[in-house]
Amino acid sequence: MVRRSADLFIKNMDLKQFASALGQISEEKGISPEKVLETIEIALAAAYKKEYGEKGQIVRAKFNPKTGDVKFSQIKIVVDQSMLKPEGEEEKEISAEPEEEGEKKIRFNAERHIMLDEAKKTKKDIMVGDEIEFLLETHEDFGRIAAQTAKQVIVQRIREAEREAVWNEYKDKEGELASGIIQRIEPHNIFIDLGKTVAVFPGEEQVFGERYYVGTRMKFYILSVNSDPKGPGIVLSRSHPKMISRLFELEVPEIGAGTVEIKSIAREAGNRTKIAVTSNEEGIDPIGSCIGQKGTRVAAVISEIGGEKIDIIEWSEDPDVFVSNAMSPAKVTKIETAPRRHTAKVFVPEDQLSLAIGKAGQNVRLAAKLTGWKIDVVGATLTVEGLKKGKCLEDLEGVGEKTAESLRNAGFNTPEDILNSTIDNLIKAEGIGEKTAEKILEAAKKLCG
Repeated sequence: MVRRSADLFIKNMDLKQFASALGQISEEKGISPEKVLETIEIALAAAYKKEYGEKGQIVRAKFNPKTGDVKFSQIKIVVDQSMLKPEGEEEKEISAEPEEEGEKKIRFNAERHIMLDEAKKTKKDIMVGDEIEFLLETHEDFGRIAAQTAKQVIVQRIREAEREAVWNEYKDKEGELASGIIQRIEPHNIFIDLGKTVAVFPGEEQVFGERYYVGTRMKFYILSVNSDPKGPGIVLSRSHPKMISRLFELEVPEIGAGTVEIKSIAREAGNRTKIAVTSNEEGIDPIGSCIGQKGTRVAAVISEIGGEKIDIIEWSEDPDVFVSNAMSPAKVTKIETAPRRHTAKVFVPEDQLSLAIGKAGQNVRLAAKLTGWKIDVVGATLTVEGLKKGKCLEDLEGVGEKTAESLRNAGFNTPEDILNSTIDNLIKAEGIGEKTAEKILEAAKKLCG
């Protein structure tokens, strides 16, 4: 639109017809009419100077969009003798001391300067540094070269104004959601039409397994907005954890009102997300607020992120309670925390051990990210006696944390597992030799009686 309007204007040189194009540019590009008018005047002045002006001359144009009339004037700056370099003075050598601030001398140019005495003949109260205007003859035929100059300036300046308008609109929107249409797909980047500008959706911010098609409208998280000579560089994301919180803010009024707060988020985009919520007002159920009646609120969020699973758990100041909640959907029977090391040992029934750990360790990994604690999952026996005793590998004589970890990695989660195994199986655990295996088996027999 900008280039077409500028071409039409320059081609016909009918300023009256261009008044309507000025309004179109302003409306379509979101640029103020004043800014567009200023751009046109600069272009006209540049064209006039190129065709009819002199070197060093300052030319200004005043365009009336209602009538199409344009007036040109030459600007001269008022100077006095103290500001001028003496006639014939050579340039100072590099080694010479620089002139002090405010004392820089200028060479007089009759095309851009006028002496104070001369200026006072036109305007009595004029002062040094002021500008004085002299009307120039108006030429309707600017010529081919001048027209090309005007065209280039118009297009360039309107693009600059457009970039500035987009920057002003998006510079404070980092961390917010934006709706856009997929415009173009490349091997590493996808380009999204946000309406007034095009943003980049890089490969590392895309969700694994999510499919993207040209013309599809989606919501995106504005990751960053950077100023760039070619235009504002807007980077979008759909894998960022905060996208989940922004989506919940849209669907859950209590979050927008501040009565329900999302305290932390752990996300593995495309697979699963855990969010911890709390209520800042008595009587408000934070989990129920996020789920909504018949699950409508959380379903809307899940639909937007392509079916990704979301676990909503209640946040607590008590680390034991928070870590226990974070292990959902597994039921925790016992928990031992070491605040100094920020580690937690979580005991779950044996039949829920795989549920607690999750596929490829995802559940316990997300729980650790959500809480900020290092979590070690232990499978406890299902018998009442076993639960009361809370037997674990560390209870075995001579078994430390590293040995216990090696045993768990080899599939031994309780002393009963070791008691029901053989030395040959035990030595398969990393770092455990035959003698150590014999000692561990003896310790298991003593502990389990």
